[in-house]
Amino acid sequence: MDSCTDKEEKPAKFVWVNGPIIVGAGPSGLAASACLSEHGVPSVILERSNCIASLWQQKTYDRLKLHLPKQFCVLPLLGFPEHFPKYPTKDQFISYLESYAAHFSIQPRFNQSVQSAEFDSSCGFWKVRTQDLEYISRWFIVATGENAEPVIPEIAGIGRFHGPIVHTSAYKSGSDFAGQRVLVVGCGNSGMEVSLDLSRHGAVPHMVVRNTVHVLPREMFGFSTFGIVMELLKWFPLRLVDKLLLLVANLTIGNTGQLGIHRPKTGPIELKNFTGKTPVLDVGALSQIKSGKIKVMEGVKEITRNGAKFMNGQEKQFDSIVLATGYKSNVPTWLKGSDFFTKDGMPKTPFPNGWKGQNGLYTVGFTRRGLLGTASDAIKLAKDIADQWRTDQDCRTYSNIVLVKNCTKK
Repeated sequence: MDSCTDKEEKPAKFVWVNGPIIVGAGPSGLAASACLSEHGVPSVILERSNCIASLWQQKTYDRLKLHLPKQFCVLPLLGFPEHFPKYPTKDQFISYLESYAAHFSIQPRFNQSVQSAEFDSSCGFWKVRTQDLEYISRWFIVATGENAEPVIPEIAGIGRFHGPIVHTSAYKSGSDFAGQRVLVVGCGNSGMEVSLDLSRHGAVPHMVVRNTVHVLPREMFGFSTFGIVMELLKWFPLRLVDKLLLLVANLTIGNTGQLGIHRPKTGPIELKNFTGKTPVLDVGALSQIKSGKIKVMEGVKEITRNGAKFMNGQEKQFDSIVLATGYKSNVPTWLKGSDFFTKDGMPKTPFPNGWKGQNGLYTVGFTRRGLLGTASDAIKLAKDIADQWRTDQDCRTYSNIVLVKNCTKK
């Protein structure tokens, strides 16, 4: 909705939103807005950056592709173009999101960084404050997701290192590191893929594997591993599916423990469901490890001026360090007065019921189940809000005006 302006066109202090306030214009926020519009419910998206899907547009590396087939990454109500490949590229996915926003006439309010959001029980509204405005609504949707802020680890001596240190959020291409010895801290999907990218551009990556991790082939017998898992789970218990998965993985990619990458005792799907730790889907890094082009290292004990000391006593020199240490939620830094989220910024109620809190609070994109979880949340919250919207539609206008006046007098 349009905000009121005075004669000098200065922004109004308060903006009443005739529908839910959504924070975040990534896939989760777009999906929530689209599903709401399908029910005839308007919404306003507040986005701190200057574009939709800023994580994808501004903080991803050039070679990135979707790790899952496109049918598992589609948002509600609008599919991918038919000509897109099985695993769309970063640019193709961004173009899909832009087309999605245009199709549903979604126009986020950009450069609106939420400073705080809090439910005012005295008037029954959510107050969402940005750097220059306060938005007020009956409903509030948190769509900032699990990957809002880069995780920067505390490593002894890291401040002494003489060379560049970049998080994968700032990494673009291995061409920037050609000929260098690069320490890659982290062995998840990003760590593996960045190491692969570095090796293909003539760098010598040394990938730190501190903890156990499941590595699976992206495809088995010509079919998506994830797709096979989804089908098997319809017929067999989770732990049996995990055993079958690991059996085939060992036959196709071998024993990763011999490469220094040890598997957890818990199976990959069970581990994902209970901890959110995603298995690595191999897109070529394992072959580079086997050939010696990617070196696997134990945990880092200390960063030195010219390199690093490792837990096994080794010491090596490096030109650069890449932190493939992932992202985290930032909800606890700005959501006030709510105990719905943990200190780590995730809903306390586990999937599939973590999409709804109290007093008109909703979440989307916190399921640890990727875009399939996002779609599920968006569909559920839109129906729930739409049912409330239709119930009090006739008496909303007058009562809301009175309540907002009382709310903003404080």
